[in-house]
Amino acid sequence: MNKIKCIVVDDEPLAVSLLSSYVEKMPFLELVYSSENPIEALEYIQKKEADLIFLDIQMPELTGINFMKIVGNKLKYILTTAYAEYALEGYEHNVVDYLLKPISFDRFQKSALKAQERFAVNRDSNDSYFFVKSSGQQHRINFNEILYIESIKDYVNINTGNQEYIVLDTLKSLENQLPENFARVHKSFILNLEKIEKIDVKNVFLNSGKEIPIGETYKSEFFLKIKK
Repeated sequence: MNKIKCIVVDDEPLAVSLLSSYVEKMPFLELVYSSENPIEALEYIQKKEADLIFLDIQMPELTGINFMKIVGNKLKYILTTAYAEYALEGYEHNVVDYLLKPISFDRFQKSALKAQERFAVNRDSNDSYFFVKSSGQQHRINFNEILYIESIKDYVNINTGNQEYIVLDTLKSLENQLPENFARVHKSFILNLEKIEKIDVKNVFLNSGKEIPIGETYKSEFFLKIKK
């Protein structure tokens, strides 16, 4: 499984340094950005991909709660706070856990493992479906029904041929939940390898007639995967 891309946001420099060092100790986490300024962190998120944010609740420029309201559920959060009473307020958002300061590495490790469980799907299990929230309802989707998944700004479109599900999520997050017969072929597309009819150097043609471009960034890994 790909590493979980992490961001650390806290107005205290020592907290940023400590949490960053903790992230770097976990083999399944990757620190992609850290900042003492939540406004700059918002700008980063608009331009780059990330999965998980270690986010301080109390910051003078922008509180963690308001930060989550702006970003929404496209990312997952682990909240950090010096005050336990603030932690529960975050659970209406996509919050995995909260860490009460001062944060020990042991407690951080437990939280990180909890996040890993949230992102990961046991690929050796017999799970053949997952649930997604679309149009205010939870929908069960069988993996073998999916043709492709397309990124549309802050949303993804899960296409089964007969149905489209518009979900507030990212391709990166879904990529970590899908079984091995799915592949990212473009910054905007993941497809089901079992639905491929033919391939040329620039495009994949699905058995539904859908034509999907192959991005240069993903080309080498994609062709290696289909050879297997």
